[in-house]
Amino acid sequence: MGTLTARPLAGLPEITAGADLATLILAAGPPPADDEIVVVAHKAISKAEARVRALDSIVPSPRARELATEHGKDPRHVQAILDEAAELLRADHGVLITRTPHGFVCANAGVDESNAPDDGLLILLPRDPDRSARALRARLRELSGRSPAVLISDSFGRAWRLGQLDTALGCAGLVPLDDWRGRRDRRGRELQASVIAVADAVTAAAELTRGKDSGEPVVIVAGLGQHVLADDGPGAAALIRPSAEDLFG
Repeated sequence: MGTLTARPLAGLPEITAGADLATLILAAGPPPADDEIVVVAHKAISKAEARVRALDSIVPSPRARELATEHGKDPRHVQAILDEAAELLRADHGVLITRTPHGFVCANAGVDESNAPDDGLLILLPRDPDRSARALRARLRELSGRSPAVLISDSFGRAWRLGQLDTALGCAGLVPLDDWRGRRDRRGRELQASVIAVADAVTAAAELTRGKDSGEPVVIVAGLGQHVLADDGPGAAALIRPSAEDLFG
């Protein structure tokens, strides 16, 4: 095993709709190498893709008003959550647990006000984070001639554990899961259940190098070239547990 390093990119401007993220990334430092990983906070992607919604434009439904009253939330915010959710699984302690059209089980369908460009704005998840990751990788390749892997991350809660951890929403050019089942441990025992969530581990490591208020949405991770692929791979969709196997959904 080698050494893992992660460095946030400083000096990126506020991301606006239509921004060319690849150009901004390459302007902020040396081009990422083919065996490196570019981890981008989803809000930078969402802002560039105009996945931002103004509260003043939202008319809450009776169901949104009911849930807002029960959980002490703005009914317009609740309506945005319902609009982004494929299914409302549970509502408790002021949090709406949803399944999104992507298949993510998360709080509030990923709809969030933090790091929004202005008051009264909500940031939504990208419509297709894997497609966004592939597009950013292709653009980096076009501009620099290099093909680093790309991850798109967001903070999710975790079953059985307190606190949030950055998770991979989108993935291009990286093995998302490293399946060790059938291999042997150092004592020769066959491994039965060891599948390492590589993409999630990388996004979690990247999160530790930048603050939530740092204005540094991009982190370059090096030292994991063995997991970087020449093609785009199966994407972060490979990390989603099927509903039939979900103990909490």
